[in-house]
Amino acid sequence: MKTNKQLHCTLLIFLFGMTGLSAQNKLEVDYVNPLIGTPSAGFIDGRDGGGTMPCVGTPFAMTNFVAQTRENKISEMPYVYEDNTIQGFMATHQPTVWMGDYGYVSVMPQVGKLKLLPKDRALPFTHKDEISKPNYYSVSMGDKSQKIKGEIAAASRCGIFQFTFPKSDESHIVIQGINITENKKSFHGYINIDENKREITGYNPERMSSHLGPELKNFKGYFVIQFDKSFERFGTWNSFRTEPDIKEMGREQTGARMGGYISFKTEKNEKVKVKIATSFISLEQARENLSKEIPDWDFNKVVENTRDIWQENLSRIKVNGATEDQKSIFYTALFHTMLFPREFSEYGRYYSPFDDKVHKGVSYNDYSLWDTFRALHPLLHFTHPERVSPMIQSLLQMYQEGGWLPKWPNPTYTNIMTGTHADAVIADAYVKGFRDYDLDLAYEAVRKNAMHPPYRDTEKPWGDRDEGTLYEARGGLTYYHSLGYVAADKTRESVTRTIEFGIDDYSIAQMAKDMGKMEDYERLMGWSKNYKNLYNKETGFLNARLFNGDWDKNVQEGFTEGGRWTYLFGAMHDIQGSIELFGGRDKYAAKLNENFDGQHYRHDNEPGHHYAYLFNYAGQPWKTQELIRKHTSTINYRNHPLGINGNDDCGQMSAWYVFGVMGFYPVTPGTDIFAIGAPQFPEFTLSLRKNGEPKSFKIKANNLSEENMYIQSLKLDGKILDEPFITYTQIMNGDVLEFEMGKSPNPNAFKNN
Repeated sequence: MKTNKQLHCTLLIFLFGMTGLSAQNKLEVDYVNPLIGTPSAGFIDGRDGGGTMPCVGTPFAMTNFVAQTRENKISEMPYVYEDNTIQGFMATHQPTVWMGDYGYVSVMPQVGKLKLLPKDRALPFTHKDEISKPNYYSVSMGDKSQKIKGEIAAASRCGIFQFTFPKSDESHIVIQGINITENKKSFHGYINIDENKREITGYNPERMSSHLGPELKNFKGYFVIQFDKSFERFGTWNSFRTEPDIKEMGREQTGARMGGYISFKTEKNEKVKVKIATSFISLEQARENLSKEIPDWDFNKVVENTRDIWQENLSRIKVNGATEDQKSIFYTALFHTMLFPREFSEYGRYYSPFDDKVHKGVSYNDYSLWDTFRALHPLLHFTHPERVSPMIQSLLQMYQEGGWLPKWPNPTYTNIMTGTHADAVIADAYVKGFRDYDLDLAYEAVRKNAMHPPYRDTEKPWGDRDEGTLYEARGGLTYYHSLGYVAADKTRESVTRTIEFGIDDYSIAQMAKDMGKMEDYERLMGWSKNYKNLYNKETGFLNARLFNGDWDKNVQEGFTEGGRWTYLFGAMHDIQGSIELFGGRDKYAAKLNENFDGQHYRHDNEPGHHYAYLFNYAGQPWKTQELIRKHTSTINYRNHPLGINGNDDCGQMSAWYVFGVMGFYPVTPGTDIFAIGAPQFPEFTLSLRKNGEPKSFKIKANNLSEENMYIQSLKLDGKILDEPFITYTQIMNGDVLEFEMGKSPNPNAFKNN
């Protein structure tokens, strides 16, 4: 494993050798550094890395194409920066480090004696021989005499690899269709070799998270692999916990750890191209996907087409006045916000892992909702409004096909995390005017989450990743309704559940009110205050309570991924109520200061992502401005592989950064209010769409510098804003948000503060 110092040195070599472009010639896409966040280690010993990978493909691609440094599984990505060998070039669907891959396949070039297993076929590489961009990846592997260069280009469902071989009488490409399963279930894949068509077809039915969800008899990750070179020899292999059993000239193979290979002679620097088409519907659909996305063998055309698509998407926010490093951090963060949820439909049809059938329509999947309801989905309202309603429609399809909205589909129900934050995502979009889906069905789906506990709710303690416990609803909801809190001796993670159920109830209530469902509105708003029943005046914290009403003696009991400080200010939907609970704004601000000054704030996880903005509500917005400067800096974000302080969680960590440097943040879902932070670059231009028509919105920070971090005044289209808040409507109707910055806090910057 490399040290942090070695990681720094390696990246400098990478950056200076990567493009040769001058700053004047760079476009937004040229600033993206997909290696940011790829180490397994984090900023601080014992903490997680970013959980990202240097994938190639179009925005929100169905399949990610990536160099594989290890066999991935739940808790390990396919590419880890500290590794020094390449095992394959992979078509993967693993969204993040703590979720599983499914329906994947890999290929690996080699010369000399045929080696089939990943660790045997692995070739050494160094990062100085690597180039990583959103639209292109390359690496040189092997020893000096037998170097092989691997290159990747890709669209959404299909990729093309280009391998440059040395002169050899024994060159090979190894195909692996399935790993040894990690999840206690036996999966058997299939592979077929057709030497006349120069093609390998097959499917991989493995889902690494399958032990957490329902059986899916029809799930398969289909693949069609085509080569532009004839085979001289070929075969299949099977190696389930044994040495490979090779069938020379074998055309078909099934098994739990198996694949195939092709062999041929190569001349010096001969290029061999490999196209991979993927589908969750059928082999025929995979071929159709290939015909639409990569119809010919022009590798460079795919590189340029995907580059153009990324440039159009990334240039929807233009930054002026930032340093080269800052631009790389910003546009890499923006890149990370454009990966998930992933496209799951295939040109008008989609396979549903919720009813195991194929349907007509558009679909997305891999929603990291516990994380992304906070900032990622609100950011998409600005950057990708055309995708917002289809993403919600996809969630509603999951509800129709499976019975509940999902909490973390991967690609089906997984029983992961605590709240039902599809509620917040749907309600937030509804409030902001995104309504191109069945509104009655949307309300029915979120209302079910709020009103109906899971089957046998009071008989089970519930828990994250419980096996054989298919529920997806709010475990402990019965107690939340009857007692006014989730009881700690009846249900795990009780404090977190109580808070998060309230966030979702508040969000749903806003839909109910707008739709004229006032009885529901009153009930939901009442329940949303249940977190107050866990406020312990003696400790000054939200503490777990037992079924009989007593406080749990363990003050750290009842929390998800954190402790009592992590969730003390967690009621993001009722900040005024929290202020009153704490005894007023001064005491609330004092407790906030204690949280930050005592190093209790953890930016590397999501529950506290709104905390820095809470000083706005307590009458001390300059504290927010200080904290945004601190936490958008190199303390959490760097232009370096060790560049994200904590798991990026499918774009949430990156979305927080994008909002942070722009100067506003969506604290409360289900409202159109954003809390003002402080811009970190002199100028942003957002390309937005209002009623389907393009418009721009400019953010200007006058007199911004290292010293001048504090807001002196704020104007929207020349009119002074009296409060440290701005609404979605104001942004969509406005043209210029103008900050005047200075070196000292200005308590009078907002008159109504």
